[in-house]
Amino acid sequence: MSFVEYGDTIKDGDTAIVFLGHESMFPVKVQHGTVTQTKYGVIRHSTDLIGKKYGSKVTCSKGGWVFILHPTPELWTMNLPHRTQILYSTDISIITMMLELKPGSIVCESGTGSGSLSHALIRTVAPTGHLYTVEFHQQRAEKAREEFREHGVEHLVTVTNQDVCKSGFGVSNIADAVFLDIPSPWEAIGHAKSALKAEGGRICSFSPCIEQVQRTCLAMEEYGFTEINTLEILLRVYNVKTISLQIPDLGKAAEDNSSTGFDSSSASHQASPCANLQQGTVQFKSGVPLREVVGHTGYLTFATKN
Repeated sequence: MSFVEYGDTIKDGDTAIVFLGHESMFPVKVQHGTVTQTKYGVIRHSTDLIGKKYGSKVTCSKGGWVFILHPTPELWTMNLPHRTQILYSTDISIITMMLELKPGSIVCESGTGSGSLSHALIRTVAPTGHLYTVEFHQQRAEKAREEFREHGVEHLVTVTNQDVCKSGFGVSNIADAVFLDIPSPWEAIGHAKSALKAEGGRICSFSPCIEQVQRTCLAMEEYGFTEINTLEILLRVYNVKTISLQIPDLGKAAEDNSSTGFDSSSASHQASPCANLQQGTVQFKSGVPLREVVGHTGYLTFATKN
């Protein structure tokens, strides 16, 4: 099993996603002799999972059922164990696009954190690219190495445990892009410039506070970066549903106009709307935004090495 190479069959040792619904799913490591408890009953790995195809509908011991999905970076982002705050697909998508990443790209990242963005970057640069990710916290770095090994992508990523602001990324003049998600990104701009290729490399810094953005932009200008711009990505979801509105009372003049201008030949075509008009309401489909909208996550500052 690999997060970058799709497999048809569930094997012993795979990481799979147990899908109960769009708001309810979780990862599980498939192992012989192991069982997983769900609200629909028990899933027995040896008989219910191993050897089955990904996407299969599995019946649990209580008669309910779940789907077993192949892991992807997007599914992992929704289900990973949180060691730190993570980036979600809304920001990850614009980062991947603005850094101009593609298969074969070399990317430097700091910090690794819970690995949400790391998995997406690895999938994007595979099969010939590479990710150099730096994590200050030793235990988080060791856990990231373990996850990359379990997910079959360890050959595409190098995890380093050090302070990027003091020691840099450990590479020079090879990176196509650099991503910074650290408290003081302005202290790492010099090391980012050293890691980037001679000309045209892209850099992105993620910061939750505008004061961090200001200091980072000043440091980018100092080190000669150009095309500096900052984005904030806000997601607004709409539900399409049927709503009813009252017909306004336009007075006697409107009634007279409607009676004199009525075309009897079109009566059959207007039967349903007329019925609604007689009831004083009209129904139609409309897009309605959710009452609660995901707000500020962070600012994304992009620049190009001159």
